[in-house]
Amino acid sequence: QITFGSIFLGNVPVHEEVHRCAGQIYGYKGCIRDFQVNHKELFIIDEALEGRNVENCNVPICDYHPCHNGGTCTSDEENWYCECPKLYTGKLCQFVTCDENPCGNGATCFPKSRRDVVCLCPYGRSGILCSDAINITQPSFSGTDVFGYTSFLAYSTMPNITFYYEFRLKFQLANHHSAFQDNLIFFTGQKGQGLNGDDFLELGLRNGRVVYSYNLGSGTATIISKPLDLTLNVHVIHLGRNLQKGWLKVDDQKNKTVTSPGRLVGLNVFSQFYLGGYREYTPELLPKGPRFKNGFQGCIFDVQVRTSINQGFKSPGTPEGHPNSGRNVGQCKDSPCSLIKCRNGGKCIETGSTVYCDCLTGWKGAFCTETVSVCEPEHDPPHLCQQGSTCVPLPNGYTCHCPLGTTGTYCEQG
Repeated sequence: QITFGSIFLGNVPVHEEVHRCAGQIYGYKGCIRDFQVNHKELFIIDEALEGRNVENCNVPICDYHPCHNGGTCTSDEENWYCECPKLYTGKLCQFVTCDENPCGNGATCFPKSRRDVVCLCPYGRSGILCSDAINITQPSFSGTDVFGYTSFLAYSTMPNITFYYEFRLKFQLANHHSAFQDNLIFFTGQKGQGLNGDDFLELGLRNGRVVYSYNLGSGTATIISKPLDLTLNVHVIHLGRNLQKGWLKVDDQKNKTVTSPGRLVGLNVFSQFYLGGYREYTPELLPKGPRFKNGFQGCIFDVQVRTSINQGFKSPGTPEGHPNSGRNVGQCKDSPCSLIKCRNGGKCIETGSTVYCDCLTGWKGAFCTETVSVCEPEHDPPHLCQQGSTCVPLPNGYTCHCPLGTTGTYCEQG
């Protein structure tokens, strides 16, 4: 409603003349976004002179039912989490509990079996228990690991990229195959609700090509490069955007441009700047668009950004070049397995900075040095003692101690 040169959204102050129905004042209930007057975008919150009873309009994460294994989703204005039943843990209650968590320095504990765990190391740490400090100058990313997590670095929110930005970076692929997967190089966007209208900026690899996309709130603009020359060891990307017009240059390919749909000209993003992957376990929480579902595999380095054509390029982060957090990120060309020797036929597995021994049947422990008892759940073949009985190992096999009311070799008779 427009009155006396002012614009009111949703309702007008109670002292104004308003349309009344049966003595009631009816204000708008719902969400208003992408507000324009004479083709000029107004920022609903930032440019408002006053207001009352207005809150952020987001679809609650819990409406997506993200929790697994009977977990209960709970959310507030700032965050959401899953309340897990017994035996389960993880962001989405997707893992069996690490009862006695040996992982240090804020590592994520993942159960390799009912007895052994793998420690997914945070940024700057490596080793079986993430106890070793490592210096990272050229980060190496391992993609999406066998546990479903991506390796990533998270930097503070990019300031002043609303109307103009330029990015420069270099990357080195782990192998040729990784160029043909849905690999995320970087992402920043609105709160990761996965909605169509969320503003976001995204760069990734798909089918051997670089894909650059952004959404200013009125539709996604996408540039797809020509196929990468996989004979090159290092690839160079230079991209940018000025209002609606974006451009991308990859290696020695010709510069490609695109203009975003609609009339909106501002990129409004609030999340951290994610490099190599994404914090959340589920990529479905990324805003809709290209939606890359795997993390990058290889090295990303020399990342620089500027938000004005008159400025110099700087590394992301506050202070400059320093990430806020990260997971499973190693140093390019360094192998954590070079410091680990698995025993009894075990194989060393590395994902970024995380390293563990994958043991052959019959062995367990951090270095595969412990035998699996015939009575343990991991033993192959499993023991035959019936549920409720107790398996007791013997020098040549095992015996079953039966509960009251049962008998037989395996307590199978009533």
